[in-house]
Amino acid sequence: MIELHPEFLTKNGQKEFAVLPYEEFLKIQELLEDLEDLRDLRTAKQAEKDSSSISFSDIKKTLIT
Repeated sequence: MIELHPEFLTKNGQKEFAVLPYEEFLKIQELLEDLEDLRDLRTAKQAEKDSSSISFSDIKKTLIT
């Protein structure tokens, strides 16, 4: 888990914004992109779960002959 070091900006005594060191922001951005990729992969696998497939060995046999 990434350790965050936010600084808070307040308005009228209420927290309004959180400011992060740039390196922490980049790490969060990378983690979110990875999470989105994982979600897309799981969605694609679910959509293709009932599709027919060809084994690698069958493809090799077809290409070699």
